[in-house]
Amino acid sequence: MIQGYLNELGQTLQRLPVEAIERLADLLHEARLQGRQVFLLGNGGSAATASHFACDLAKNTIQPGIPSFRALSLTDNVALMTAWANDTAYDNLFCGQLGCLLRPGDIVIGISGSGNSPNVLRAMEMAREQGAVTVGLTGFSGGKLKELVDLAIIVPSERMEQIEDLHLIVEHAVVTALRARARATAAGGGATAP
Repeated sequence: MIQGYLNELGQTLQRLPVEAIERLADLLHEARLQGRQVFLLGNGGSAATASHFACDLAKNTIQPGIPSFRALSLTDNVALMTAWANDTAYDNLFCGQLGCLLRPGDIVIGISGSGNSPNVLRAMEMAREQGAVTVGLTGFSGGKLKELVDLAIIVPSERMEQIEDLHLIVEHAVVTALRARARATAAGGGATAP
């Protein structure tokens, strides 16, 4: 059973959309250099991935000589999240937070295994309307999320556990690429692959 899970995970890993993942690294590197903010959001396991991604962007990509990432997970302020959910609706959980922070050109990354989480979809609609660059990390067939974003990274799996596993692998691959780009930029060589 365990070996079967790992075998299937490895097969799915080989089918990840590498070009789309590279594009995400490009978008994030450009945002960093231009001082734009990066917002991440999701529910459940995807909320944990959003927090992890924001942490890695803010901490693990620091390079003297270039700006640090301005990354924020909208899943980390429990008081604010529950205030929006309680006082309005759970679907407004992320929109409420984005409303006072988001500027045109910022990046909003919505993470939803199914691609159909209503509060993620609403946030991505709002982000697009306000001129943000929108990215979706999803699985299955991409759900409604794939139609609402500028860049969709769809894990080709129908198993939520594996989708969540691979979202974290995507995150780590992107952060690794961003560290290499940061070093190259600081050295005057522009962007480069890890």
